[in-house]
Amino acid sequence: MSNETPAPSSSPLTATAPAAPTYADPAALGLAGFALTTLVLSFVNANIIKETGAIIIVLGLAAFYGGLAQFIAGVLEWRRGNTFGLMAFCSYGAFWLSYWWLVTHLPLRADVHQAVGLYLIGWCIITAYLTLASLRTNLAVTTVLVLLTITFLFLAIGAFQNGLPGPDTMTKVGGWLGIFTAAAAFYASAGVVVNSTHKRDLLPLPTLPGR
Repeated sequence: MSNETPAPSSSPLTATAPAAPTYADPAALGLAGFALTTLVLSFVNANIIKETGAIIIVLGLAAFYGGLAQFIAGVLEWRRGNTFGLMAFCSYGAFWLSYWWLVTHLPLRADVHQAVGLYLIGWCIITAYLTLASLRTNLAVTTVLVLLTITFLFLAIGAFQNGLPGPDTMTKVGGWLGIFTAAAAFYASAGVVVNSTHKRDLLPLPTLPGR
């Protein structure tokens, strides 16, 4: 007969608390969906791509990658308890979905310059206060939102001026700013997924001073 003390049986009173579940970071998906859709539309806005059918490519991305996938990323941020991620990804996912809906439903020659300008100003305001919130995240995300705020502002001015004679310079500037915005978002997305996979900071995402 063994003199060893028997191990305590597992019961609700003696069992240790289960480890908290680990969730993947949805920011990589949200940022990538935003980046690619923004990049393609910005090439059109900057008049680098002049093909009339290019808008079809933009709309496909706006509906499924920039829109649906990014919105899902926002919902997953809610599951992680991240209010900033929820607000940012669900908002910009809804932006791309609304862009897809508006472009596919507006009559070809509808005069909506002022309404589009106001629409873009609204997104500029949302992006501006998300920029303030992003000061508690990392420099890459803050860079994306600073550039995006300015991009929306130039695109809004271009929309207000779209009915005036002369070149649409403000929209083209907004397009170039959108390209830089997309590049920053690609870097932020790559930083999340590469660093997570390699378990070290191969692509640094430094935080701002004072965080």
